Amino acid sequence: MKSFIDKYILPNSSREYLRRYNRSFGQTAENGMVVLDAGAGEQPYAKYFDHCTYESADFEMVDKPYAKSTYVCDLAQIPTADGRFDRILFNQVLEHIPEPSDVLSELFRVLKPGGSIICTCPFYYEEHEKPYDFYRYTQFAHRHLFAKAGFEIDRLEWLEGYFGTLAYQFQTMALRLPLAPQRYLKRPWWPILFWPVIAGLKASAALLAALFYRLDLACKITDRGHPKNYVILAHKP
Repeated sequence: MKSFIDKYILPNSSREYLRRYNRSFGQTAENGMVVLDAGAGEQPYAKYFDHCTYESADFEMVDKPYAKSTYVCDLAQIPTADGRFDRILFNQVLEHIPEPSDVLSELFRVLKPGGSIICTCPFYYEEHEKPYDFYRYTQFAHRHLFAKAGFEIDRLEWLEGYFGTLAYQFQTMALRLPLAPQRYLKRPWWPILFWPVIAGLKASAALLAALFYRLDLACKITDRGHPKNYVILAHKP
Protein backbone atom coordinates (compact mmCIF):
# COMPACT_ATOMS: atom_id res chain seq x y z
CA MET A 1 0.00 0.00 0.00
CA LYS A 2 1.27 3.47 -0.83
CA SER A 3 2.52 5.56 2.06
CA PHE A 4 0.81 8.87 2.84
CA ILE A 5 3.82 10.79 1.48
CA ASP A 6 3.97 8.72 -1.71
CA LYS A 7 0.26 9.15 -2.33
CA TYR A 8 -0.41 12.76 -1.35
CA ILE A 9 2.81 14.76 -0.96
CA LEU A 10 5.52 13.38 -3.26
CA PRO A 11 3.77 10.89 -5.58
CA ASN A 12 6.98 9.39 -7.01
CA SER A 13 6.11 8.88 -10.66
CA SER A 14 8.86 6.31 -11.19
CA ARG A 15 7.29 3.99 -8.61
CA GLU A 16 3.88 4.46 -10.18
CA TYR A 17 5.16 3.71 -13.69
CA LEU A 18 6.97 0.63 -12.32
CA ARG A 19 3.65 -0.57 -10.93
CA ARG A 20 1.87 0.12 -14.21
CA TYR A 21 4.40 -1.67 -16.41
CA ASN A 22 4.59 -4.70 -14.14
CA ARG A 23 0.81 -4.87 -13.77
CA SER A 24 0.47 -4.78 -17.55
CA PHE A 25 3.17 -7.45 -17.88
CA GLY A 26 1.25 -9.60 -15.41
CA GLN A 27 -1.87 -9.27 -17.52
CA THR A 28 -0.03 -10.87 -20.45
CA ALA A 29 0.66 -14.00 -18.37
CA GLU A 30 -1.85 -16.82 -18.75
CA ASN A 31 -3.20 -18.82 -15.84
CA GLY A 32 -0.71 -21.34 -14.54
CA MET A 33 2.35 -19.86 -16.23
CA VAL A 34 5.61 -20.15 -14.28
CA VAL A 35 7.12 -16.76 -13.43
CA LEU A 36 10.56 -15.86 -12.08
CA ASP A 37 11.13 -12.61 -10.22
CA ALA A 38 14.91 -12.22 -10.53
CA GLY A 39 16.39 -9.96 -7.86
CA ALA A 40 12.97 -9.76 -6.25
CA GLY A 41 13.86 -8.09 -2.95
CA GLU A 42 10.57 -7.52 -1.11
CA GLN A 43 8.64 -8.86 -4.13
CA PRO A 44 6.44 -5.78 -4.66
CA TYR A 45 5.02 -7.09 -7.96
CA ALA A 46 4.17 -10.64 -6.89
CA LYS A 47 0.50 -9.64 -6.51
CA TYR A 48 0.23 -9.18 -10.29
CA PHE A 49 1.01 -12.88 -10.77
CA ASP A 50 -1.45 -14.46 -8.33
CA HIS A 51 -2.83 -16.49 -11.25
CA CYS A 52 0.62 -17.92 -12.00
CA THR A 53 3.22 -20.07 -10.29
CA TYR A 54 5.41 -17.31 -8.88
CA GLU A 55 9.03 -17.99 -7.90
CA SER A 56 11.75 -15.58 -6.85
CA ALA A 57 15.54 -15.45 -6.81
CA ASP A 58 17.85 -13.10 -4.95
CA PHE A 59 21.34 -13.25 -3.47
CA GLU A 60 20.08 -11.47 -0.29
CA MET A 61 23.43 -9.80 0.45
CA VAL A 62 22.32 -6.17 0.84
CA ASP A 63 21.32 -4.83 4.24
CA LYS A 64 17.63 -4.34 3.45
CA PRO A 65 14.35 -6.25 3.92
CA TYR A 66 13.70 -9.31 1.76
CA ALA A 67 10.67 -11.48 1.22
CA LYS A 68 11.40 -15.21 1.37
CA SER A 69 13.11 -16.21 -1.88
CA THR A 70 12.51 -19.47 -3.71
CA TYR A 71 16.17 -19.47 -4.75
CA VAL A 72 18.88 -17.72 -2.71
CA CYS A 73 21.59 -17.61 -5.34
CA ASP A 74 23.81 -15.66 -7.68
CA LEU A 75 21.61 -14.70 -10.65
CA ALA A 76 24.36 -15.98 -12.94
CA GLN A 77 23.76 -19.47 -11.52
CA ILE A 78 20.06 -20.10 -10.91
CA PRO A 79 19.56 -23.70 -9.70
CA THR A 80 16.76 -24.68 -12.06
CA ALA A 81 16.31 -26.43 -15.39
CA ASP A 82 16.60 -24.87 -18.82
CA GLY A 83 13.42 -23.23 -20.09
CA ARG A 84 11.48 -23.44 -16.82
CA PHE A 85 9.88 -20.00 -16.90
CA ASP A 86 7.26 -18.40 -19.14
CA ARG A 87 7.83 -14.90 -17.78
CA ILE A 88 10.75 -13.18 -16.02
CA LEU A 89 10.67 -9.97 -13.99
CA PHE A 90 14.01 -8.18 -13.69
CA ASN A 91 13.32 -4.86 -12.02
CA GLN A 92 15.99 -2.39 -10.86
CA VAL A 93 18.63 -5.12 -10.67
CA LEU A 94 20.87 -4.88 -13.74
CA GLU A 95 22.85 -1.95 -12.32
CA HIS A 96 23.81 -4.13 -9.34
CA ILE A 97 25.28 -6.93 -11.45
CA PRO A 98 29.09 -6.87 -11.87
CA GLU A 99 28.94 -9.14 -14.96
CA PRO A 100 25.66 -8.28 -16.71
CA SER A 101 26.24 -10.49 -19.75
CA ASP A 102 26.56 -13.57 -17.53
CA VAL A 103 23.25 -12.85 -15.80
CA LEU A 104 21.34 -12.04 -18.98
CA SER A 105 22.64 -15.24 -20.55
CA GLU A 106 21.43 -17.19 -17.51
CA LEU A 107 17.99 -15.56 -17.66
CA PHE A 108 17.87 -16.46 -21.35
CA ARG A 109 18.72 -20.08 -20.44
CA VAL A 110 15.91 -20.47 -17.87
CA LEU A 111 13.28 -18.74 -20.06
CA LYS A 112 11.16 -20.87 -22.35
CA PRO A 113 11.32 -20.26 -26.11
CA GLY A 114 8.64 -17.68 -26.78
CA GLY A 115 8.78 -16.50 -23.16
CA SER A 116 9.03 -12.82 -22.23
CA ILE A 117 11.09 -10.68 -19.87
CA ILE A 118 10.58 -7.19 -18.45
CA CYS A 119 13.67 -5.31 -17.34
CA THR A 120 13.74 -1.88 -15.72
CA CYS A 121 17.01 -0.14 -14.95
CA PRO A 122 18.11 3.36 -13.88
CA PHE A 123 19.94 5.70 -16.21
CA TYR A 124 20.05 8.75 -13.95
CA TYR A 125 20.10 7.86 -10.25
CA GLU A 126 22.38 8.20 -7.24
CA GLU A 127 24.62 5.37 -6.02
CA HIS A 128 22.60 2.98 -3.84
CA GLU A 129 22.75 -0.43 -2.17
CA LYS A 130 26.49 0.10 -1.82
CA PRO A 131 28.88 -1.49 -2.61
CA TYR A 132 26.67 -3.44 -5.07
CA ASP A 133 26.05 -0.62 -7.54
CA PHE A 134 28.17 -0.91 -10.66
CA TYR A 135 26.69 0.60 -13.84
CA ARG A 136 24.29 2.96 -15.56
CA TYR A 137 23.15 2.00 -19.08
CA THR A 138 22.18 3.95 -22.18
CA GLN A 139 19.51 2.54 -24.47
CA PHE A 140 22.29 1.40 -26.81
CA ALA A 141 23.98 -0.56 -24.04
CA HIS A 142 20.67 -2.31 -23.34
CA ARG A 143 20.25 -3.19 -27.00
CA HIS A 144 23.78 -4.56 -27.15
CA LEU A 145 23.55 -6.63 -23.96
CA PHE A 146 20.13 -8.12 -24.68
CA ALA A 147 21.05 -9.01 -28.27
CA LYS A 148 24.33 -10.54 -27.09
CA ALA A 149 22.39 -12.80 -24.68
CA GLY A 150 20.04 -13.91 -27.49
CA PHE A 151 16.92 -11.87 -26.70
CA GLU A 152 14.84 -9.97 -29.23
CA ILE A 153 13.67 -6.61 -27.93
CA ASP A 154 9.99 -5.80 -28.47
CA ARG A 155 9.98 -2.39 -26.77
CA LEU A 156 12.67 -0.20 -25.25
CA GLU A 157 11.43 3.11 -23.86
CA TRP A 158 11.65 5.59 -21.04
CA LEU A 159 10.04 4.32 -17.87
CA GLU A 160 8.91 7.78 -16.82
CA GLY A 161 9.09 11.08 -18.70
CA TYR A 162 11.52 13.99 -18.41
CA PHE A 163 9.31 15.64 -15.80
CA GLY A 164 10.03 12.63 -13.57
CA THR A 165 13.76 13.18 -13.99
CA LEU A 166 13.35 16.86 -13.11
CA ALA A 167 11.26 15.96 -10.08
CA TYR A 168 13.99 13.60 -8.87
CA GLN A 169 16.62 16.34 -9.33
CA PHE A 170 14.52 18.81 -7.33
CA GLN A 171 13.83 16.21 -4.64
CA THR A 172 17.57 15.54 -4.35
CA MET A 173 18.19 19.27 -4.06
CA ALA A 174 15.59 19.60 -1.31
CA LEU A 175 17.12 16.73 0.65
CA ARG A 176 20.86 17.11 -0.02
CA LEU A 177 21.62 20.81 -0.53
CA PRO A 178 23.76 21.73 2.50
CA LEU A 179 21.93 24.12 4.79
CA ALA A 180 24.81 25.05 7.10
CA PRO A 181 26.14 28.47 5.96
CA GLN A 182 29.74 27.63 6.85
CA ARG A 183 29.76 25.02 4.06
CA TYR A 184 29.87 27.83 1.48
CA LEU A 185 31.89 30.90 2.38
CA LYS A 186 33.77 31.82 5.52
CA ARG A 187 33.05 35.52 5.77
CA PRO A 188 31.71 36.74 9.11
CA TRP A 189 28.71 38.48 7.54
CA TRP A 190 27.90 35.92 4.85
CA PRO A 191 26.15 33.21 6.94
CA ILE A 192 23.51 35.66 8.11
CA LEU A 193 22.62 36.56 4.50
CA PHE A 194 23.09 33.18 2.88
CA TRP A 195 21.20 30.85 5.23
CA PRO A 196 17.71 32.19 4.32
CA VAL A 197 18.55 31.87 0.59
CA ILE A 198 19.50 28.19 0.96
CA ALA A 199 16.49 27.48 3.17
CA GLY A 200 14.23 29.08 0.55
CA LEU A 201 15.86 27.09 -2.26
CA LYS A 202 15.34 23.82 -0.41
CA ALA A 203 11.69 24.61 0.27
CA SER A 204 11.12 25.68 -3.35
CA ALA A 205 12.81 22.52 -4.63
CA ALA A 206 10.49 20.35 -2.52
CA LEU A 207 7.45 22.09 -3.98
CA LEU A 208 8.81 21.79 -7.52
CA ALA A 209 9.49 18.08 -6.98
CA ALA A 210 5.87 17.51 -5.97
CA LEU A 211 4.67 19.54 -8.97
CA PHE A 212 6.83 17.77 -11.55
CA TYR A 213 6.04 14.29 -10.19
CA ARG A 214 2.35 15.06 -10.70
CA LEU A 215 3.01 16.54 -14.14
CA ASP A 216 4.95 13.42 -15.11
CA LEU A 217 1.98 11.21 -14.27
CA ALA A 218 -0.37 13.50 -16.20
CA CYS A 219 1.91 14.19 -19.19
CA LYS A 220 4.79 11.82 -20.00
CA ILE A 221 7.32 13.86 -22.01
CA THR A 222 9.88 11.68 -23.84
CA ASP A 223 10.99 13.79 -26.80
CA ARG A 224 13.49 15.95 -24.89
CA GLY A 225 15.70 15.84 -21.82
CA HIS A 226 16.72 12.41 -20.57
CA PRO A 227 15.04 9.54 -18.70
CA LYS A 228 15.57 8.50 -15.12
CA ASN A 229 15.00 4.82 -16.02
CA TYR A 230 14.60 2.63 -19.09
CA VAL A 231 12.17 -0.26 -19.48
CA ILE A 232 12.87 -3.16 -21.84
CA LEU A 233 10.33 -5.75 -22.95
CA ALA A 234 11.94 -8.64 -24.79
CA HIS A 235 11.38 -12.28 -25.65
CA LYS A 236 13.33 -15.47 -26.31
CA PRO A 237 12.87 -16.54 -29.95
